[in-house]
Amino acid sequence: MTLRPGLATCEAMQSNSSSFPDWHGTTILAVRKNGSTVIAGDGQVSMGPTVVKGNARKVRRLAGGKVVAGFAGATADAFTLIERLEAKLEQYPHQLARACVDLAKDWRTDRYLRKLEAMLLVADKTAIYTVTGVGDVLEPGESLGGGAVAAIGSGGNYALAAGKALIDLDLSAEDIARKAMGIAAEICVYTNGNLTVESL
Repeated sequence: MTLRPGLATCEAMQSNSSSFPDWHGTTILAVRKNGSTVIAGDGQVSMGPTVVKGNARKVRRLAGGKVVAGFAGATADAFTLIERLEAKLEQYPHQLARACVDLAKDWRTDRYLRKLEAMLLVADKTAIYTVTGVGDVLEPGESLGGGAVAAIGSGGNYALAAGKALIDLDLSAEDIARKAMGIAAEICVYTNGNLTVESL
């Protein structure tokens, strides 16, 4: 179901999965529950089969700490996109959806930005969005209990499945994020247990 131009649910993402690149090298997970939003990212940086760093920070606070963004893909490309997102948030303060949609439009149409190989997971206290280079801004569906989970990266599907299984249990958003990321780290060789966790 389309929420607004450029904004779709995760179901739409799944139906269009052939257009999404297979990013390796990280896992980023967002969990929203009971008024709390958490984004967690692992610290592993891989170059082919080699681990070159184990404590990278792939989760950042933006907009004076009111927005959190995590990235998967090429680090330099991701930093370029995060800088663009910060500029959009300055242009549209307190309008995260509009800033994300505007970034996705630029990303899809700008000749330079189109070459960037990364994905972003962005959240504030009320919403979570996955932003992609194919021009989509995707919002996860809510669980029966009202929580939401989204993930990107090579271990994203493992973290997403674990998060969805835990979301309706009597656990906080941070507890769910940490447990789900731990499960992903046990399965995905491109993901480790050195977490950066930011809460809103």
